[in-house]
Amino acid sequence: MTARFDLFATCPRGLEALLARELAALDGRDPRAVPGGVAFGGDLAGCYRANLGSRFATRVLVRLGTAAYRREQDVYDAALALPWPDWFGERQTIRVDLNATRSPLKSLEFATLRVKDAVCDRFRADRGSRPDVDTRAPDVRIHCYLDAKQAMFYLDTSGEPLYKRGYRRDTAEAPLRENLAAGIVALTGWDGDEPLLDPMCGTGTLAIEAALMALAVPPGHARGFGFERLRMHDPAAWKRVREEMLAQRASRRLAVFARDRYGDELKKAARNVEAAGLSGAIELKQADVLETSAPAAGGVLVANPPYGVRLGDKSALAQLYPKLGDALKRHYAGWRCFLFSGDPQLAKLIRLHPSRKTPLYNGALECRLYEYRMVAGSMRRDKPR
Repeated sequence: MTARFDLFATCPRGLEALLARELAALDGRDPRAVPGGVAFGGDLAGCYRANLGSRFATRVLVRLGTAAYRREQDVYDAALALPWPDWFGERQTIRVDLNATRSPLKSLEFATLRVKDAVCDRFRADRGSRPDVDTRAPDVRIHCYLDAKQAMFYLDTSGEPLYKRGYRRDTAEAPLRENLAAGIVALTGWDGDEPLLDPMCGTGTLAIEAALMALAVPPGHARGFGFERLRMHDPAAWKRVREEMLAQRASRRLAVFARDRYGDELKKAARNVEAAGLSGAIELKQADVLETSAPAAGGVLVANPPYGVRLGDKSALAQLYPKLGDALKRHYAGWRCFLFSGDPQLAKLIRLHPSRKTPLYNGALECRLYEYRMVAGSMRRDKPR
Protein backbone atom coordinates (compact mmCIF):
# COMPACT_ATOMS: atom_id res chain seq x y z
CA MET A 1 0.00 0.00 0.00
CA THR A 2 2.99 2.32 0.47
CA ALA A 3 4.20 2.05 -3.14
CA ARG A 4 3.60 5.15 -5.25
CA PHE A 5 2.51 4.94 -8.87
CA ASP A 6 2.43 7.33 -11.78
CA LEU A 7 -1.16 6.98 -13.00
CA PHE A 8 -3.07 8.26 -16.00
CA ALA A 9 -6.85 8.28 -16.35
CA THR A 10 -8.26 8.58 -19.86
CA CYS A 11 -11.65 10.20 -20.51
CA PRO A 12 -13.85 11.59 -23.31
CA ARG A 13 -12.41 14.83 -24.61
CA GLY A 14 -14.08 17.77 -22.93
CA LEU A 15 -14.32 16.11 -19.50
CA GLU A 16 -10.68 16.56 -18.45
CA ALA A 17 -11.35 19.39 -15.97
CA LEU A 18 -14.21 17.47 -14.35
CA LEU A 19 -12.02 14.38 -14.09
CA ALA A 20 -9.12 16.30 -12.52
CA ARG A 21 -11.40 17.66 -9.77
CA GLU A 22 -12.93 14.25 -9.23
CA LEU A 23 -9.56 12.51 -8.89
CA ALA A 24 -8.42 15.13 -6.38
CA ALA A 25 -11.53 14.32 -4.31
CA LEU A 26 -10.61 10.62 -4.58
CA ASP A 27 -7.17 11.37 -3.05
CA GLY A 28 -5.32 11.47 -6.36
CA ARG A 29 -2.02 13.33 -5.98
CA ASP A 30 -1.32 16.43 -8.12
CA PRO A 31 -3.86 15.75 -10.92
CA ARG A 32 -2.83 17.45 -14.18
CA ALA A 33 -5.34 17.64 -17.02
CA VAL A 34 -4.05 17.10 -20.55
CA PRO A 35 -6.05 16.51 -23.75
CA GLY A 36 -7.76 13.14 -23.39
CA GLY A 37 -7.14 12.53 -19.71
CA VAL A 38 -5.51 13.36 -16.39
CA ALA A 39 -2.07 12.40 -15.07
CA PHE A 40 -1.88 11.93 -11.29
CA GLY A 41 -0.03 10.06 -8.59
CA GLY A 42 -1.28 7.67 -5.99
CA ASP A 43 -0.71 4.57 -3.92
CA LEU A 44 -2.55 1.29 -4.37
CA ALA A 45 -5.59 2.55 -2.46
CA GLY A 46 -5.67 5.61 -4.74
CA CYS A 47 -5.67 3.35 -7.78
CA TYR A 48 -8.56 1.39 -6.28
CA ARG A 49 -10.54 4.56 -5.50
CA ALA A 50 -10.06 5.95 -8.99
CA ASN A 51 -11.36 2.76 -10.61
CA LEU A 52 -14.28 2.26 -8.26
CA GLY A 53 -15.30 5.88 -7.85
CA SER A 54 -14.58 7.74 -11.09
CA ARG A 55 -17.69 8.65 -13.04
CA PHE A 56 -15.81 10.32 -15.88
CA ALA A 57 -12.72 8.15 -16.54
CA THR A 58 -12.55 5.52 -19.27
CA ARG A 59 -9.46 3.69 -17.99
CA VAL A 60 -6.91 4.06 -15.20
CA LEU A 61 -3.40 3.19 -16.37
CA VAL A 62 -0.18 2.80 -14.38
CA ARG A 63 2.90 4.03 -16.19
CA LEU A 64 5.78 1.56 -16.24
CA GLY A 65 8.36 3.46 -18.24
CA THR A 66 9.26 6.05 -20.87
CA ALA A 67 12.05 6.01 -23.45
CA ALA A 68 13.18 8.01 -26.46
CA TYR A 69 12.79 6.31 -29.84
CA ARG A 70 13.31 6.82 -33.56
CA ARG A 71 12.71 3.34 -35.00
CA GLU A 72 10.60 0.27 -34.28
CA GLN A 73 13.71 -1.40 -32.83
CA ASP A 74 13.99 1.38 -30.25
CA VAL A 75 10.40 0.72 -29.16
CA TYR A 76 11.16 -3.02 -28.92
CA ASP A 77 14.30 -2.41 -26.85
CA ALA A 78 12.48 -0.08 -24.46
CA ALA A 79 9.66 -2.60 -23.94
CA LEU A 80 12.14 -5.48 -23.49
CA ALA A 81 13.91 -3.57 -20.71
CA LEU A 82 10.77 -3.43 -18.53
CA PRO A 83 10.27 -6.16 -15.86
CA TRP A 84 6.92 -7.46 -17.12
CA PRO A 85 7.06 -10.67 -15.01
CA ASP A 86 7.01 -8.48 -11.88
CA TRP A 87 3.49 -7.34 -12.82
CA PHE A 88 1.75 -10.49 -14.09
CA GLY A 89 2.31 -14.17 -14.86
CA GLU A 90 3.22 -16.14 -17.96
CA ARG A 91 -0.01 -18.14 -17.74
CA GLN A 92 -2.11 -15.03 -18.18
CA THR A 93 -3.26 -13.77 -21.58
CA ILE A 94 -2.30 -10.33 -22.88
CA ARG A 95 -3.40 -7.71 -25.36
CA VAL A 96 -1.29 -4.80 -26.60
CA ASP A 97 -2.87 -1.52 -27.76
CA LEU A 98 -0.79 1.27 -29.30
CA ASN A 99 -1.79 4.86 -30.01
CA ALA A 100 0.33 7.62 -31.46
CA THR A 101 0.43 11.36 -32.11
CA ARG A 102 2.89 12.69 -34.68
CA SER A 103 4.91 9.47 -34.56
CA PRO A 104 7.60 9.11 -37.27
CA LEU A 105 6.97 5.36 -37.56
CA LYS A 106 5.42 4.20 -40.81
CA SER A 107 3.40 1.28 -39.44
CA LEU A 108 1.74 1.41 -36.05
CA GLU A 109 0.56 -2.18 -36.52
CA PHE A 110 4.17 -3.32 -36.83
CA ALA A 111 5.14 -1.26 -33.78
CA THR A 112 2.31 -2.93 -31.81
CA LEU A 113 3.63 -6.32 -32.86
CA ARG A 114 7.14 -5.37 -31.73
CA VAL A 115 5.87 -4.39 -28.27
CA LYS A 116 4.10 -7.75 -27.99
CA ASP A 117 7.29 -9.54 -29.08
CA ALA A 118 9.32 -7.68 -26.48
CA VAL A 119 6.94 -8.62 -23.66
CA CYS A 120 7.00 -12.28 -24.69
CA ASP A 121 10.78 -12.30 -25.15
CA ARG A 122 11.27 -10.85 -21.65
CA PHE A 123 9.11 -13.63 -20.22
CA ARG A 124 11.08 -16.28 -22.13
CA ALA A 125 14.33 -14.87 -20.78
CA ASP A 126 13.12 -14.61 -17.17
CA ARG A 127 10.64 -17.48 -16.86
CA GLY A 128 11.30 -19.84 -19.76
CA SER A 129 7.78 -19.46 -21.16
CA ARG A 130 5.59 -16.66 -22.52
CA PRO A 131 1.99 -15.49 -22.13
CA ASP A 132 -0.53 -16.09 -24.90
CA VAL A 133 -2.32 -13.31 -26.77
CA ASP A 134 -6.09 -12.84 -26.45
CA THR A 135 -7.44 -9.76 -28.20
CA ARG A 136 -11.07 -10.32 -27.11
CA ALA A 137 -10.96 -10.98 -23.37
CA PRO A 138 -7.36 -10.71 -22.13
CA ASP A 139 -6.31 -11.05 -18.51
CA VAL A 140 -3.88 -8.15 -18.88
CA ARG A 141 -4.03 -5.10 -21.17
CA ILE A 142 -0.81 -3.32 -22.12
CA HIS A 143 -0.91 0.17 -23.60
CA CYS A 144 1.83 1.97 -25.49
CA TYR A 145 1.61 5.63 -26.46
CA LEU A 146 4.00 7.24 -28.94
CA ASP A 147 4.46 10.95 -29.41
CA ALA A 148 6.99 12.45 -31.79
CA LYS A 149 9.98 11.40 -29.66
CA GLN A 150 8.91 9.38 -26.62
CA ALA A 151 7.44 5.90 -26.13
CA MET A 152 5.39 5.46 -22.96
CA PHE A 153 4.33 2.07 -21.58
CA TYR A 154 1.33 1.46 -19.34
CA LEU A 155 -0.55 -1.37 -17.66
CA ASP A 156 -4.34 -1.11 -17.60
CA THR A 157 -5.72 -1.44 -14.07
CA SER A 158 -9.35 -1.17 -15.18
CA GLY A 159 -9.83 -4.13 -17.53
CA GLU A 160 -13.09 -3.43 -19.31
CA PRO A 161 -13.64 0.32 -19.91
CA LEU A 162 -14.96 2.04 -16.81
CA TYR A 163 -18.07 3.23 -18.63
CA LYS A 164 -19.19 -0.40 -18.50
CA ARG A 165 -20.73 -0.04 -15.06
CA GLY A 166 -22.34 -3.48 -15.00
CA TYR A 167 -25.96 -2.36 -14.82
CA ARG A 168 -26.81 -2.17 -18.52
CA ARG A 169 -29.23 -4.97 -19.44
CA ASP A 170 -30.58 -3.41 -22.60
CA THR A 171 -28.98 -1.01 -25.01
CA ALA A 172 -29.98 1.31 -27.82
CA GLU A 173 -28.70 1.33 -31.39
CA ALA A 174 -26.18 4.06 -30.56
CA PRO A 175 -26.04 4.26 -26.76
CA LEU A 176 -24.55 7.19 -24.91
CA ARG A 177 -21.56 5.92 -22.95
CA GLU A 178 -22.08 6.10 -19.24
CA ASN A 179 -19.04 8.26 -18.39
CA LEU A 180 -19.99 10.80 -21.03
CA ALA A 181 -23.57 10.80 -19.70
CA ALA A 182 -22.25 11.40 -16.18
CA GLY A 183 -20.14 14.28 -17.49
CA ILE A 184 -23.13 15.84 -19.21
CA VAL A 185 -25.16 15.69 -15.98
CA ALA A 186 -22.27 17.19 -14.00
CA LEU A 187 -21.93 20.05 -16.50
CA THR A 188 -25.58 21.00 -15.92
CA GLY A 189 -24.73 21.81 -12.30
CA TRP A 190 -27.52 19.56 -11.00
CA ASP A 191 -26.89 18.47 -7.40
CA GLY A 192 -29.94 16.36 -6.62
CA ASP A 193 -31.85 19.07 -4.76
CA GLU A 194 -34.08 20.06 -7.68
CA PRO A 195 -36.07 18.03 -10.22
CA LEU A 196 -34.24 16.52 -13.19
CA LEU A 197 -35.98 15.32 -16.34
CA ASP A 198 -34.78 13.43 -19.39
CA PRO A 199 -37.78 13.64 -21.74
CA MET A 200 -36.15 11.48 -24.45
CA CYS A 201 -34.56 8.92 -22.14
CA GLY A 202 -34.12 5.92 -24.43
CA THR A 203 -32.59 3.22 -22.24
CA GLY A 204 -32.25 5.61 -19.30
CA THR A 205 -28.50 6.30 -19.16
CA LEU A 206 -28.67 10.02 -18.30
CA ALA A 207 -31.26 9.54 -15.55
CA ILE A 208 -29.42 6.54 -14.09
CA GLU A 209 -26.08 8.35 -13.98
CA ALA A 210 -27.75 11.36 -12.39
CA ALA A 211 -29.33 9.25 -9.65
CA LEU A 212 -26.09 7.34 -8.98
CA MET A 213 -24.29 10.67 -8.65
CA ALA A 214 -26.87 12.22 -6.31
CA LEU A 215 -26.92 9.12 -4.09
CA ALA A 216 -23.09 8.88 -4.01
CA VAL A 217 -23.19 5.31 -5.32
CA PRO A 218 -19.72 4.29 -6.59
CA PRO A 219 -20.22 3.77 -10.35
CA GLY A 220 -18.06 0.63 -10.43
CA HIS A 221 -19.70 -1.15 -7.50
CA ALA A 222 -21.28 -3.89 -9.69
CA ARG A 223 -18.21 -4.90 -11.77
CA GLY A 224 -14.70 -6.30 -11.56
CA PHE A 225 -11.40 -4.65 -12.48
CA GLY A 226 -8.16 -5.49 -14.23
CA PHE A 227 -6.03 -4.81 -11.14
CA GLU A 228 -7.51 -7.93 -9.55
CA ARG A 229 -5.38 -9.98 -11.99
CA LEU A 230 -2.11 -8.11 -11.40
CA ARG A 231 0.61 -9.10 -8.93
CA MET A 232 0.32 -5.76 -7.12
CA HIS A 233 -3.25 -6.54 -6.04
CA ASP A 234 -3.90 -6.64 -2.30
CA PRO A 235 -7.34 -8.25 -1.70
CA ALA A 236 -7.52 -7.10 1.94
CA ALA A 237 -6.75 -3.50 1.02
CA TRP A 238 -9.25 -3.63 -1.86
CA LYS A 239 -11.94 -4.90 0.52
CA ARG A 240 -11.29 -2.00 2.90
CA VAL A 241 -11.45 0.62 0.14
CA ARG A 242 -14.59 -0.91 -1.36
CA GLU A 243 -16.44 -1.10 1.97
CA GLU A 244 -15.42 2.46 2.84
CA MET A 245 -16.74 3.87 -0.44
CA LEU A 246 -19.95 1.82 -0.43
CA ALA A 247 -20.70 3.10 3.08
CA GLN A 248 -20.84 6.66 1.72
CA ARG A 249 -24.11 6.03 -0.14
CA ALA A 250 -26.61 8.75 0.69
CA SER A 251 -30.22 8.24 1.73
CA ARG A 252 -32.32 10.98 0.17
CA ARG A 253 -35.42 11.43 -1.92
CA LEU A 254 -34.86 12.41 -5.54
CA ALA A 255 -37.12 13.96 -8.15
CA VAL A 256 -35.64 12.27 -11.24
CA PHE A 257 -37.99 11.76 -14.17
CA ALA A 258 -37.33 9.71 -17.31
CA ARG A 259 -39.78 9.83 -20.20
CA ASP A 260 -39.87 8.44 -23.72
CA ARG A 261 -42.53 8.31 -26.40
CA TYR A 262 -41.71 4.69 -27.24
CA GLY A 263 -42.87 1.97 -24.86
CA ASP A 264 -40.22 -0.53 -25.96
CA GLU A 265 -37.46 1.92 -25.07
CA LEU A 266 -39.08 2.61 -21.71
CA LYS A 267 -39.12 -1.13 -20.93
CA LYS A 268 -35.38 -1.25 -21.59
CA ALA A 269 -34.88 1.74 -19.33
CA ALA A 270 -36.90 0.03 -16.57
CA ARG A 271 -34.70 -3.06 -16.74
CA ASN A 272 -31.56 -0.94 -16.55
CA VAL A 273 -32.91 1.11 -13.64
CA GLU A 274 -33.69 -2.08 -11.71
CA ALA A 275 -30.26 -3.56 -12.47
CA ALA A 276 -28.63 -0.35 -11.20
CA GLY A 277 -30.46 -0.74 -7.88
CA LEU A 278 -32.44 2.45 -8.43
CA SER A 279 -36.02 1.20 -8.41
CA GLY A 280 -38.07 3.92 -6.75
CA ALA A 281 -35.43 6.59 -7.31
CA ILE A 282 -36.42 7.31 -10.93
CA GLU A 283 -39.97 7.87 -12.17
CA LEU A 284 -40.47 6.31 -15.62
CA LYS A 285 -43.35 7.37 -17.84
CA GLN A 286 -44.30 6.95 -21.49
CA ALA A 287 -44.84 10.44 -22.88
CA ASP A 288 -44.05 12.59 -25.90
CA VAL A 289 -41.92 15.62 -25.08
CA LEU A 290 -43.74 17.61 -27.76
CA GLU A 291 -47.12 17.07 -26.13
CA THR A 292 -46.62 16.86 -22.35
CA SER A 293 -45.98 19.47 -19.70
CA ALA A 294 -43.14 19.73 -17.18
CA PRO A 295 -43.34 17.58 -14.02
CA ALA A 296 -42.50 20.57 -11.79
CA ALA A 297 -42.39 24.35 -11.84
CA GLY A 298 -38.62 24.38 -12.35
CA GLY A 299 -35.59 22.17 -12.57
CA VAL A 300 -33.05 20.78 -15.01
CA LEU A 301 -34.01 19.20 -18.32
CA VAL A 302 -31.22 17.22 -20.00
CA ALA A 303 -31.63 15.28 -23.21
CA ASN A 304 -29.72 13.63 -26.01
CA PRO A 305 -32.02 14.27 -29.00
CA PRO A 306 -31.56 12.03 -32.03
CA TYR A 307 -29.10 13.16 -34.65
CA GLY A 308 -28.18 11.25 -37.80
CA VAL A 309 -26.08 11.25 -40.91
CA ARG A 310 -28.44 9.66 -43.44
CA LEU A 311 -30.52 11.92 -45.70
CA GLY A 312 -33.79 10.59 -44.31
CA ASP A 313 -32.63 11.25 -40.76
CA LYS A 314 -31.73 14.83 -41.61
CA SER A 315 -35.14 15.46 -43.14
CA ALA A 316 -36.97 14.09 -40.10
CA LEU A 317 -34.79 16.01 -37.67
CA ALA A 318 -35.30 19.25 -39.60
CA GLN A 319 -38.96 18.88 -38.66
CA LEU A 320 -38.32 17.69 -35.08
CA TYR A 321 -35.96 20.41 -33.85
CA PRO A 322 -38.27 23.42 -34.38
CA LYS A 323 -41.09 21.53 -32.67
CA LEU A 324 -38.76 20.70 -29.77
CA GLY A 325 -37.90 24.38 -29.42
CA ASP A 326 -41.60 25.24 -29.37
CA ALA A 327 -42.25 22.60 -26.66
CA LEU A 328 -39.45 23.91 -24.45
CA LYS A 329 -40.78 27.42 -24.82
CA ARG A 330 -44.34 26.40 -24.12
CA HIS A 331 -43.89 23.98 -21.21
CA TYR A 332 -40.54 24.67 -19.53
CA ALA A 333 -40.43 28.30 -18.46
CA GLY A 334 -38.31 28.41 -15.31
CA TRP A 335 -36.23 25.38 -16.32
CA ARG A 336 -32.58 25.13 -17.30
CA CYS A 337 -32.59 22.98 -20.42
CA PHE A 338 -29.51 21.16 -21.76
CA LEU A 339 -29.43 19.45 -25.15
CA PHE A 340 -26.47 17.30 -26.21
CA SER A 341 -26.03 16.94 -29.95
CA GLY A 342 -23.53 16.13 -32.66
CA ASP A 343 -25.68 17.92 -35.22
CA PRO A 344 -24.51 21.52 -35.77
CA GLN A 345 -27.90 22.29 -37.30
CA LEU A 346 -29.69 21.78 -33.98
CA ALA A 347 -28.76 25.20 -32.64
CA LYS A 348 -30.07 26.82 -35.82
CA LEU A 349 -33.26 24.80 -36.27
CA ILE A 350 -34.40 24.86 -32.65
CA ARG A 351 -34.54 28.68 -32.91
CA LEU A 352 -33.55 29.37 -29.31
CA HIS A 353 -30.54 31.34 -28.08
CA PRO A 354 -28.18 29.10 -26.08
CA SER A 355 -26.68 30.77 -23.02
CA ARG A 356 -23.70 28.41 -23.20
CA LYS A 357 -22.18 25.89 -25.62
CA THR A 358 -19.74 23.33 -24.21
CA PRO A 359 -17.63 21.30 -26.68
CA LEU A 360 -17.59 17.56 -25.96
CA TYR A 361 -16.64 14.49 -27.94
CA ASN A 362 -18.72 11.33 -28.34
CA GLY A 363 -15.90 9.09 -29.51
CA ALA A 364 -14.40 10.88 -32.50
CA LEU A 365 -17.56 12.92 -33.15
CA GLU A 366 -17.39 16.56 -32.06
CA CYS A 367 -20.56 17.52 -30.19
CA ARG A 368 -21.94 20.40 -28.16
CA LEU A 369 -23.89 20.63 -24.92
CA TYR A 370 -26.29 23.55 -25.41
CA GLU A 371 -27.75 25.31 -22.39
CA TYR A 372 -31.04 27.18 -22.67
CA ARG A 373 -32.38 29.13 -19.70
CA MET A 374 -36.09 29.16 -20.36
CA VAL A 375 -37.79 32.38 -19.33
CA ALA A 376 -41.37 33.16 -20.31
CA GLY A 377 -41.55 35.67 -23.14
CA SER A 378 -37.91 35.47 -24.21
CA MET A 379 -35.31 33.14 -25.74
CA ARG A 380 -37.21 32.81 -29.00
CA ARG A 381 -35.28 33.69 -32.13
CA ASP A 382 -37.71 34.80 -34.79
CA LYS A 383 -37.72 32.82 -38.01
CA PRO A 384 -36.26 34.99 -40.79
CA ARG A 385 -38.67 36.12 -43.48
